[in-house]
Amino acid sequence: MSVVFARAPLRVSLGGGGTDLPSYYSRHGGLVVSAAIDKYVYMLANTAFQPSFRLKHFEWEDVAEVDDIAHPLLREALRRSWNGAPLEITSVGDVPPGTGLGSSGAYTVCVLKAITLARGDELTRGELAEAACEVEINRAGRKVGKQDQYAAAHGGVNAYRFNQDGSVDVEPLAIDAGTRSALCERFLAFFTGGVRSASRMLAEQVSRTAAGDVAVEQNLQRTKELAAESRQALEGGDLEHFGGLMNEQFETKRSRSRAAITPEIERLRAIALDAGAQGVMLMGAGGGGFLLALAADPAGVRAAFADSGTAELRFALDELGARGEVYA
Repeated sequence: MSVVFARAPLRVSLGGGGTDLPSYYSRHGGLVVSAAIDKYVYMLANTAFQPSFRLKHFEWEDVAEVDDIAHPLLREALRRSWNGAPLEITSVGDVPPGTGLGSSGAYTVCVLKAITLARGDELTRGELAEAACEVEINRAGRKVGKQDQYAAAHGGVNAYRFNQDGSVDVEPLAIDAGTRSALCERFLAFFTGGVRSASRMLAEQVSRTAAGDVAVEQNLQRTKELAAESRQALEGGDLEHFGGLMNEQFETKRSRSRAAITPEIERLRAIALDAGAQGVMLMGAGGGGFLLALAADPAGVRAAFADSGTAELRFALDELGARGEVYA
């Protein structure tokens, strides 16, 4: 075979972010609710007649050996899952990395999907998610959680239960057609203009959790409770209550890490609330990225953000998870 095309979806986190880090769930168990969206990381892998490893991401790399690859996720994914001849890999994404939509997890899932297909194998969704977690967390040493890899591998709207023994239970949400439609029509994502490293943003939480910081543990316990309440609200079709939970999750994240909420994030959130949004929460670890707003009147909130010059990311749900095709 010569060319493989793969894609993996990004996600919006709907509750529980932060409880999916090993430093927390290995002691208390974690719970995250998230929805995969139709914005993707895309990858082409070409195995035909390649004299070296030629890699296009933020930079161009052309190296003779896997160990010489600078990009840590590519290098560790290839070390783990590729023992063939040199290949060419090109990647692009629908949104910039570092914006709170799970791009690094989706990137890792995507490259593993591509090179696994290129070697003639196939992984289950669970195997793909765990392989991506191994690459990103264990091999590359990034201080991130496991929800992004699972959302990218599985797709859909799910609750992910992170057990103390490291296993993960994937539980699709039982939501009706109206709520599923509202996730696309009444939930609006706006870009705050900032990008950041999730691993660096979460390093403080990891170190404080490992040290047994009571305040952080109590904060994450409440975060986990909010995930369970958010799931109940979504499955009950109670979006008004869910909006209130979004606001509490925003405040919980703020109290866990002051660096997560910048003045620009505060300003844009105030615009959304003043325009009638029922709830506004920050995607990802904070410090930048996307705000997610729930609006009974989406047009009014959109108009307010348009007046402020803030870009919207319109999205629908992705139900398929990571996909790939082989072209001989």
